[in-house]
Amino acid sequence: MVRFVFLPVCTVTTVSDTKFCYHCRMHHPVEEMRQIETKAGKRWRCIKSIQATRQGKDAREAFGRSVTEINKAEARSRLRMVQNANKDCSGPV
Repeated sequence: MVRFVFLPVCTVTTVSDTKFCYHCRMHHPVEEMRQIETKAGKRWRCIKSIQATRQGKDAREAFGRSVTEINKAEARSRLRMVQNANKDCSGPV
C-alpha cells in the first residue's frame, strides 16, 4: 500500500513582495504594511508599529525597546559572521 503525504506548500517571499518600514527599519510583507503621509512624503509603515503608537507612552516605549533589541541582535550576528569569515581566510601563510 502506497501512502501519500501532502506537505504544505511553502511560499517564498521575495523582496518585491515586501516593503521597508521606516519606523522599525525592517522589511515586511505588503499585506502587513500601510502607506502613510508624512512631512517628507508617503512612506510605508507596518501595522504593528502603527498600532503600537496608538497605545500609551509606556507601550510605545516598550515597542521601541523591543525593536532596538532586535536591531542590536542582528548587528551582533552580522559582526560575528564577518569575524568568523575573516578567521577562516586568515589561516597559516
